[in-house]
Formats: sequence, C-alpha cells, structure tokens
Amino acid sequence: MGLETYRFGQFDLDPSRGLLCYDRLPIRIKPQIFALLCYLVEHRDRVVSPRELLEVVWGSEFVTRAALTTAMRAVRLTIGDTGRQQRFIRTVQGRGYQFIAATTVAPSESASAAVAATTAAPTAAVETTRGARDTIRFCRTADGTRVAWAVTGSGPPLVRTANWLSQMDLERTVPAFTHWFEGLTRGRRLIRYDERGYGLSDWTTGFTLEEWIEDLDAVADAAGLDRFPLLGVSQGGPLAVAYAARRPERVSRLVLNAAYARGRIARARDVAEHDEADLDLKLTLAGWHAQDHSYQRFFGSQFFAGSPPQRWDEFTSYQKRSVSSANGARFLEEQSRLDVSDLARQISCPTLIVHSRDDPRVPVSQAAELAQLIADSRLVLLDGRNHLLTADEPAWPRFLDELHAFLAEEEPGRG
Repeated sequence: MGLETYRFGQFDLDPSRGLLCYDRLPIRIKPQIFALLCYLVEHRDRVVSPRELLEVVWGSEFVTRAALTTAMRAVRLTIGDTGRQQRFIRTVQGRGYQFIAATTVAPSESASAAVAATTAAPTAAVETTRGARDTIRFCRTADGTRVAWAVTGSGPPLVRTANWLSQMDLERTVPAFTHWFEGLTRGRRLIRYDERGYGLSDWTTGFTLEEWIEDLDAVADAAGLDRFPLLGVSQGGPLAVAYAARRPERVSRLVLNAAYARGRIARARDVAEHDEADLDLKLTLAGWHAQDHSYQRFFGSQFFAGSPPQRWDEFTSYQKRSVSSANGARFLEEQSRLDVSDLARQISCPTLIVHSRDDPRVPVSQAAELAQLIADSRLVLLDGRNHLLTADEPAWPRFLDELHAFLAEEEPGRG
C-alpha cells in the first residue's frame, strides 16, 4: 500500500494507516473489506478481475466467488454505493470491477491530521446525501458507558429510541433507511442514538431494560430535553413503552411502529408455542454466532418481506458492520424474553400505534394488544408486508401523515 490519501466524495482513504473517514469522521471497517476497497482505489485506472482480487486480498484464488460478492456488497454499503447505482464501483460484466469515482490524491499526513482534528473536537458532523448534516456527539450514562447520539434537522424535538442495531456514521448511507431521515425531520429535530453494545457506543456487556432506559436518559439529558415526543420502532418499541411508563414527566406523546409488548418467547401461550419460539431463538443464535450468511439473509427477509432480495443483503451487511456476533446474539436473546405489558398499562400520554397488517416479524396481534393495554391510544393498520417500512410502498406516506398529524396535536398553531 502506498503513502497517499485518496479522496472521493466525502471520503478520505489512507491505506498506510488503515483509515477510512467520512467527512473527517473515522469509520469502522473490517480489515479484509478495507483491503478490498484500497486495492480497487489504488488500481482505479483499470478493471480488476475477480481472480486477481481473490489472490491479492484473500491470498488464494480457491476462495469461492460468493465470498468476493459478499465482500463487494460490504464495500458498497460502507461507501453508500449499491449494485444498481454504481456511483463508486462499476461492475464490468464478465471481467470484474473498477473504481470509477473522481479521486484526488494527497500525502498521507492529511488524513491523519483530519483524524486528529476529529479526535480533539467534542462533536463531529457527517454530511448526508441531501446536504443536511448529522451532528454526532457522545455522552456518558450514570454507570460511565459512552453513548453516541446524533441530531438531524431543526424544529420541535422528536426522540427515536434505539432499535435493532444502528451505527451513527453509516445509517444514512443505507438505501433502506435514508427515507426515514427525510420523513422524520419534516419540520422537526430528530434525536437518535446507538445503544450500548453496538455502533459507535461502547461495546459493553450490559443488555438489560434498565440499562437501555439509562442510555435514553443520558441522551435526553445531553440534548437538554425536559419533555418530548418519543418514537419506538420495531425492537425499540418495548423500550419506548417502558420509558413512557417510567418517565411520564418526560414523554409528551408516544408513537409505536412495528412494536410489541412481549417478545416471542414471552408471549408463547402454551408449551408448543414456547418450544417453537425457543427453537427459532436457538437457530437464530447459532446463525449469528457462526456469522452464517444464508441464515442472516433469511433473518433480513423477515424485516423486508415485501422487498427484493437485494434489500435483504443490504440489511445483512449493515448488521455485520454494526455489531459483533456475540453482542448481536445477546440482543436477540434478551429481546425475545422482554415483557413490558404491565408497564404498558401505566402509560398516561396519548399514544399512536401503527403496524403493517402482514408483518412477518411481529404479528399484527401485537399491535392490537398494545392498543388494548394503553388507555389513551389509537391504532392504525397499514397494508403491507414489510416489518420496516420502505420508501416505495404506499404505507410509508400514510405512516408519515399519521405521525405528523398526531404530533401536531400537542403544538398550538400546528396541524
């Protein structure tokens, strides 16, 4: 590897120091994926064959092409590219790959200076695809855990609880998630964070509801928020329910999407359902511990059942970037046993519950249960099969309309 820094888009790539930065913010990247990106950038003047990449990056041409395909998806995910867009890496059918983005070269010291400036600063700004900026900050919980949080947009606050995996510096580069930022920041200031155990927060060993509430407390305090509306999506739903019940003085309104009160094992009604849920959990844990791509792809399909397989692969790659296999497995196990149904009965703030009718990950019966448990709640059912809503389905604009109309009710002069 040379001693130059390569700049393309908002990225700085320094092969000699093992650094990839996005708008001066270092990005975590696996060594093999980093090596693959470096080789493509350094040989951007030509098409590089799969055989050459396998020999140079893996040290063998006997590694399967599937490994290269998976790694290439991970590279594209890291730099915000896709197999369809190909803004950075072009696939030349039958020949290989070529890095095609406009690239400037500078001495390696420029990248190290950028990292030093980022390390010295208390905050870091990440530019998004539409020119808005995420201000990433760090705060500490009562037990000393460092939690990464970010602010996007301006206006009245909306806090989104952490849900199944995130990473502050990568989330907006994933096509499956970009529309969430555009929709949720419509006249609002979105506050979100990486929960302890993944993303840019400390990869600690704590995985309890009490610790997750502590994370959210720390972020709300750091953002200077006394009272705010709270959004819980998917696995962030039980946390949002618990927080609204435990902190009624802080939560003005609650929005739940694709949420549940009880995890799959906790809601098993009989021995057969419990055994089925337990078997599903064991298979999931085995798949995560082994980093089995086929299983993780199946896992991704449960989140995007109404989307093409390409989205499952994007989601799978993003998960692998955001958390260790051990922590991912522990999160899944803890979430399957969560039961906040008693806490749901204690919620006193107005609550909006939105759920897709044919959600395969969390059945619609869970939304109905939440609506029965929370006194001041309203239930909206959407047509669709995706657990996480996508930009190209009719349910998405409906969800945004319901959410913003609901939040506007607490603000005089809005709505």
